[in-house]
Amino acid sequence: MIIYLNGQYVKEEEARLSPFDHGFLYGVGVFETFRLYEGKPFLLDWHMDRLNNALEQLKIELELTKSEVLVILDRLLQLNQPQNLDARVRLNISAGPGGPGLFPDSYKNPGVMVMMNPFQPASVPAEKEGVILQVRRNTPEGPFRLKSHHFLNNLYGKRELGHDAAKEGIFLTEGGAVAEGIISNVFWRKGSCVYTPSLDTGILGGVTRRYVIERLADMGIEVIEGVYPLEELLFADEAWMTNSVQEIVPFRRIGSTEFPGKDGNLSKRLQEAYTNDRKAAKEYLS
Repeated sequence: MIIYLNGQYVKEEEARLSPFDHGFLYGVGVFETFRLYEGKPFLLDWHMDRLNNALEQLKIELELTKSEVLVILDRLLQLNQPQNLDARVRLNISAGPGGPGLFPDSYKNPGVMVMMNPFQPASVPAEKEGVILQVRRNTPEGPFRLKSHHFLNNLYGKRELGHDAAKEGIFLTEGGAVAEGIISNVFWRKGSCVYTPSLDTGILGGVTRRYVIERLADMGIEVIEGVYPLEELLFADEAWMTNSVQEIVPFRRIGSTEFPGKDGNLSKRLQEAYTNDRKAAKEYLS
């Protein structure tokens, strides 16, 4: 695999980072993960907004533009040639080298790395089983959660869940409210309304979460963000998870509670809308 690292395109085994990089030493760094569909990204503007907001929070002096990222992606596609130009991308910004210990100054020499892996759309399950995790969702280190290098809570959740790709672990907060999945946000429908945990619970503001909220508003369907006990989710009519790689995946079961899964009416409508919107966006980018 050829990766982009600080202005150069190098083989992965030749990539080098400074041992004094604060992204390695202290976890000061952020990233975005998204898919390319036949070589084209979807909702890249929103990913860039979230990334640049996080960089500002961490005082990392870098502002990437969409056009700069598109140039990098095009070159990586040429070098790696994934099948059908379908790929999973990780855009990673590390704080870069710093002095010993923590310090309040800004980081002026960040590291930029972009990795591209082939992606098989058929690898995404049509539906999943939700598993309520025993490990609880930790609170964000700052005023809101960043998609940062600090992923230990997610690692504990994944270790509890195991390797089954047809399952997704669901975190609860310390107070027992529904939070989010290990790699996803969670939604459910009860009657004519859709519910999803509020960002006040400490969850990540996912890009696909944002898409679903805005798309449901376009459909005239009310979305209520709040703090909900687990019972609210388990008594829903249907439920689904969202992320930028797997898109929108319905739950067929959470714990011992059965759901419609891939036969859920609203999740199916959202999947169709997502597919239509990304195809329209791809044609616009062509």
